[in-house]
Parts: sequence; structure tokens; C-alpha cells
Amino acid sequence: MQSISAEEAKARLIDRVRDLAYLHSPDDLFTLASGRQSPHFFDMKPVMMDPDCAHLLGVLIHHQLETLGGIDAVGGLELGAVPLTAIAIAKAGKGSELRGFMVRKEPKGRGGRKTGNPPGIEGATITSGDRVVLLEDVTTTGGSALKAAQMLTEMGCDVAACITILDRQEGGADAFRDAGIDLRPLILRSDVAGD
Repeated sequence: MQSISAEEAKARLIDRVRDLAYLHSPDDLFTLASGRQSPHFFDMKPVMMDPDCAHLLGVLIHHQLETLGGIDAVGGLELGAVPLTAIAIAKAGKGSELRGFMVRKEPKGRGGRKTGNPPGIEGATITSGDRVVLLEDVTTTGGSALKAAQMLTEMGCDVAACITILDRQEGGADAFRDAGIDLRPLILRSDVAGD
């Protein structure tokens, strides 16, 4: 697939998210993972599993990684960050030293044995001093990703940023700012919903 600019990728991604992931129901509110209710619902799994969208996400994630510079590893919470991590690693290409990881919501006893990672962090070995970027599909309050950030910080990692496909614009950016972590949304709810 031909390379495209980040600006073109963003415009195309907004249209694809609107088509594949967005539901609006002002009269019958959706209950979100955060427990909040909203007339806006985004299911990013069809977006992450679509070949065209995966390419667009790869372009946009790598644009952000390039501006951050010096990133050792990318990853985040299961389930949403797993496909994004695979996309980021694949886009980095053969010969890249970018590593991927995932953080389980509940640690399993069998993960991390070969890598030396603490329980709950699986994938490539993550070590103290690594500069990491969290990936997330949708950010509402930021609570789940910030728990993963805390776990990585306690390991001695520098959490440089969190790249999310979509910021719902419901306090997540403020929560990340308060934690000293840069939230970098690829698109905003207002880009898709027009509000």
C-alpha cells in the first residue's frame, strides 16, 4: 500500500471510524466501561481489524512515535492495545528494535517466565530505563491506562506518552496531564460526531 501523509491518514480514519465504529443514541444512552452514560459509543475493534484502517493507524502511530523519538517499547492493556501493538510493531518493520508488550487487567500465573517481566506484563522483555508509549483504542477517563502507566513507572520505565485512537473528550486528557503523561489522540470524538 502506498504511503500517505499523516494529515490524509487522519482524514480517512475519521471517515472510517464514523462508518465502522460510531453509534449515536441521544434517547437511549450507552453505559461505558467507566460506568458513565453517554449518547456516543465507539467500538474500535472493527476499525483495528480492517486492513485499510490498520494501515492508517500504523501511519498515524508511527508519526507520533517519530515526534517522540527514542521509544523502546509500545503496548498497553488487553484487549484494545493488543491489535494496536501488533500494528505498530509491523509498521516499524524488519530490523526495528521497537518491542511490544501487553498489560493484563488481572495477572495470570504463567506469563513473563521467559522474559523476566513482572506478573501481568507479557510480550517482549521490558526493563528499568525503557522509554515506553502506551497504546489505547478509546480514552474516556484514562483510568485503566493510567493504572498500566503506574505499573510501568514502578518498574523504572519512563512512560513518554499514551497514543489513543480516539479521545472521547470526557476528562482523559486532564487525567493524563495530572499524571505528567502526554495523551496523544489520533482523532477526537468531535472529529467524528461533529459536536
